[in-house]
Parts: sequence; structure tokens; C-alpha cells
Amino acid sequence: MKNIGLVTTGGDAPGMNAAIRGVVRIASSRKCRVLGFRRGWEGLITNSFMPLTPRSVSGILQLGGTILHTSRCPEFEKKEGMRKAGETLVSNQVDGLIVIGGDGSFRGALQLSSHTNTHIIGIPASIDNDVFGTEETIGFDTAVNTAVGEIDKIRDTAVSHDRVFMIEVMGRERGFLALEVGLTVGAEVILLPEVKYRREHIFNIIKENTAKGKKSGLIVAAEGIGDTRVLAAEIQRNTHSEVRLSIIGYAQRGGNPTARSRLLASLFADEAVELLSNEKGNRVVGLQKGRIGSIPLKESCSTRKTLDSSLLSLAKLLAT
Repeated sequence: MKNIGLVTTGGDAPGMNAAIRGVVRIASSRKCRVLGFRRGWEGLITNSFMPLTPRSVSGILQLGGTILHTSRCPEFEKKEGMRKAGETLVSNQVDGLIVIGGDGSFRGALQLSSHTNTHIIGIPASIDNDVFGTEETIGFDTAVNTAVGEIDKIRDTAVSHDRVFMIEVMGRERGFLALEVGLTVGAEVILLPEVKYRREHIFNIIKENTAKGKKSGLIVAAEGIGDTRVLAAEIQRNTHSEVRLSIIGYAQRGGNPTARSRLLASLFADEAVELLSNEKGNRVVGLQKGRIGSIPLKESCSTRKTLDSSLLSLAKLLAT
């Protein structure tokens, strides 16, 4: 293994830079050259890259975002785009490619694997935490802490004004973020894309809490559950509580990565380089039962990660 390519694709996540730093420094210690392709898959198609050295990644450990940048690349979804990406890897003599991203990125990597002999390794980095094969993705812990910090402030206003606040967090298709955030802020209601809910059930919870003497409340909802503006208005109309909606938005994707996200980034980077050094490819590294390991890329892409339903049950119990 002489030349390693590195690309960050899909949505950014806090800790991507820590992973970049880890890969570069560990690979350099093994006398490998690292090429960082710019703007995600676009860089592979256009052959746009920058050499990465231990000194060029100094001072990025604590930074959010990605120094390589990322973008949506429709061309990569076409055969011609895949062909160009494969040719770029060949022309630069890239022996192994490390893809830092989420489940969508890995599906793209799996498709690319059929157009190249280059070994491909996935490092899971996503605030959605929806990658199968790892209990936690890089950036998830940071996003949870960001959301919790914002909601703690909102709770102060909720209590001061005797209001119910609905807080929308990110998660178009999966509710891992909303579930952990809702549990840790003590939300009375948690709404997830994977779990069907009845509006009447929410109304009853708010009414029951009011009867118990609770004058304020929190509802945490993933963005994928539907129009939260409409739902907030319906809750107010049917419960006679004063309901306000707060959308945290893209702040959850940015900011300095927590120690936890930096640790995972470093551990995943080490495993990724180790796999390539042993000429193992088409795998995704991850945290499994407290240990760092890897599974086949195809298995990660074809298997849906399941929510821990016991956490939702615990959240309901604690909110009574």
C-alpha cells in the first residue's frame, strides 16, 4: 500500500477533520502517501486533489466541517461519472480509498467498487447515526450535545412562560438523534419517523400533564415526522396549552467535535489504515460491542440499522 486516497462525502459531521488528521498521520507513519480529493465525489470525477501530510493537517483536530469540503454530485450517480472516478484512481495509482461519510456515501462507494480494483474502506461519519455496522458514528455525540444545549435554554423559557415547546431536530428518515436528544432532555413526547403516532395520543399526554400540575413541557420531533408547524398548531388548538415551535436546524451539523467524536475519529482512522495495510477492502469500520472492528461494505449498505426501542420506553417512563 503506497498511495491512499481520502474523500469526505455527503453531509458534513463534526469530527470529519479529526478523521482526516488520523488517517494522514497514521498512513504517513507507514510510509504511505495520502491524496485528499476535494468536494466529495466531484473531486474523483474531476481529478481535483491535494497532497496531505502530517503538517498540512495540523490544527484541524478541533474544527467542525471538513477541510476537503463536500458536495452533492448527481454526475457520480451515472455510469459515466463512476467510470471517470475509477480512471482517476488508476491515473493517480491509488491503492486504497477511504470514504468518510454516512450510509448514502457508502452506497456510492459500493457502486464505485464495481468500477475499480482499488480497495475501499468506509469510515462512518454522520449525525444521523444510521450506518449499519457501528453502534455510533463520528459526529453523533456532538450533534446530540449541540441539540441538548439548545433545548436546555429553551426549557428555561418554557418554564418561565408556562409553555409547551415542540423542538424539531434533524433526521429526515431516521430518528436516532431525536430519540437520544428527547431522552436526555426529559421530553414528554418524542416523535420519530420510524414510529407511527396518533395526534389524539399527544393531546391526551399534554392534557394529563396539565392535570398533574405540569405547566410547561417539551416535545422533541425529528424533521421527518411531517410538518411540525401544522402539528404544533393542532396541539395548541386541542389542548388549550400555549405551544411554540423551535427548529434547531443546521447548527447540529457544525461546531467543534466533542471528545467522544474525536476519539471515535482517531480509532476509526487507525482501523481503516490497518485494513488497507493488510490489503483488505470493501469494508466499513465501526464500533461493535465496545470494540473497533469492520464488516463488509455490502452488508452495511443492504442492512437497515434498528432503533433501540427500549430507549423510547425508558423516555416515556421518565417523563411521567
